[in-house]
Amino acid sequence: MESGLKERLLLLGLNHRTAPVEVRERFALEKKGRHPLKLLRDELPQASEAYFLSTCNRVEFLLVSTVPEEALSRLKELLSRETGLARETFEPHLYLLRDLEAVRHLFRVASGLDSLVLGEPQILGQVKEAYREAVDHRTTGPILNRLLHRTFSVAKRVRTETGIGSYAVSVSYAAVELAKKIFGSLRGKIALLVGAGEMAELAAQHLLAAGVEKMLVANRTLARAIELAERFRGEAYGLEELSECLLKTDIVISSTGAPGYVITREMVKPLLRKRRLRPLFFIDIAVPRDVEPAVNELENVYVFDIDDLKQVVEENLDRRRREAMRAERIIEEEVLKFERWLRELAVYPTIKALRAKAEAIRQRELARTLSRLRDLSPEEKEALELMTEAIVQKLLHAPITYLKVGYHRLGREAITTVRRVFDLDEDLEDLSGELFTTRERAVLKED
Repeated sequence: MESGLKERLLLLGLNHRTAPVEVRERFALEKKGRHPLKLLRDELPQASEAYFLSTCNRVEFLLVSTVPEEALSRLKELLSRETGLARETFEPHLYLLRDLEAVRHLFRVASGLDSLVLGEPQILGQVKEAYREAVDHRTTGPILNRLLHRTFSVAKRVRTETGIGSYAVSVSYAAVELAKKIFGSLRGKIALLVGAGEMAELAAQHLLAAGVEKMLVANRTLARAIELAERFRGEAYGLEELSECLLKTDIVISSTGAPGYVITREMVKPLLRKRRLRPLFFIDIAVPRDVEPAVNELENVYVFDIDDLKQVVEENLDRRRREAMRAERIIEEEVLKFERWLRELAVYPTIKALRAKAEAIRQRELARTLSRLRDLSPEEKEALELMTEAIVQKLLHAPITYLKVGYHRLGREAITTVRRVFDLDEDLEDLSGELFTTRERAVLKED
């Protein structure tokens, strides 16, 4: 990050690819007492800004530091102490990204490109929540505030301009997408869960979200059927009442652990006349299968098994991978934009000094003028104030523009030129502690 700033970005983390769950769970520090951000604020003075993200699949620390190696070493010491693991035990599982690589990684994570399920949307909400916590703990500053706000915009742009989140890549969600293709809309439809396993439960959640009106649950153990039905505000039945359920329902999701077929052609065929040939859609996600394949031969009856769904999932994953390539191009473009902003940060101490000197001159000369014009009304004094402010702003526009634009071509030579021309004799390094006023921080957060 050749920005001219002393500050450096460090991202240290581990995820589902680099560390087994027994290591990742030891890093869930927020569940063990003192919040990690409080720990960093109290015991990591080498970092001026900090952000912490923890999910079931990843733990990441993002720091801003003028002494990155010291900050990194101290962070690892704290992690060893807080996790109870020796450094040599967890260090092989860590990844370390610096500066623009850290920026690129954060953009990819928030956009779902680094997730266990490519393109999954939940991670963006987790990144936003982590940022809120960092703000609450007052561990962010101008650089991380800008970076996280930019991250949210990048993720939104990826979602808007690509189809990375448009294709079902879970078996349960793929089942619901198939049901939509059969019926067009699921509003007003009745769905039946046969069995009460986790997959059926996930499918039920997706069905309800898609507009299904009522959920029926049939299970060998009636108590479990009642428990699940209550959760989804549905009706519970025993497996012996399956025929009655099939008369009412439009969509059947079956996932029992039965050794043989639970739903047969002989069971379904007599029901079709009573159903008046209303379409009946079976999603069989059980292994071994619950629905006899011959059921699919009946008129207006559709049966999909786990292999059908997996094929849909794989096709959709291929589509998401193609969309991910488009997303990567967007992210590279946004990384370059953020790099330009980082480079401009180097000129802000000089801009601050230039404005401060101009304001001091303005106020001094205005005070002299007003001391000689004692009969001015408050309105006239205000008019003079506004006029002198406008003159200063217009005069400063050209050198400030030169600083921002010229720095990209000339580097620190542009800064040196302006400081010499305007006799800004303050030591540049002395300004680093008070770089940004509240107003300037707000400007830096804007696009």
